[in-house]
Amino acid sequence: MQTAERRRELDRAPAAEVATRIEAGPVSIDLVRHVVTVRGEQINLTRSEFQLLRLLAGRPGEVFRRHQIMEELWQTEFDGDVRACDVHISNLRQKVELDAQRPELVVTVRGVGYKFVEG
Repeated sequence: MQTAERRRELDRAPAAEVATRIEAGPVSIDLVRHVVTVRGEQINLTRSEFQLLRLLAGRPGEVFRRHQIMEELWQTEFDGDVRACDVHISNLRQKVELDAQRPELVVTVRGVGYKFVEG
């Protein structure tokens, strides 16, 4: 009887709020509308670029291996060339960095992968 009462109590409890926005340094990501602004300017991203930025900016400072990134982008186990990740990173940097040749937001962690730096 106590278990059933507890279950009813949990059902009445307000649902946990789901994050609808990521704010990381100069980047703002509206997860509901799929709108990204960098330094106050709206930028257009492909689906893959959006997912990549959401992953990195959603956990700033955390280093992601190429394989992890590709699995996130494809939403399945990735069994391809992980260097394809470098292309996605390069395309994203072209859109979010002031100077894509000297990235400050999406940075390489040599020998490991990539991370987002809030600045």
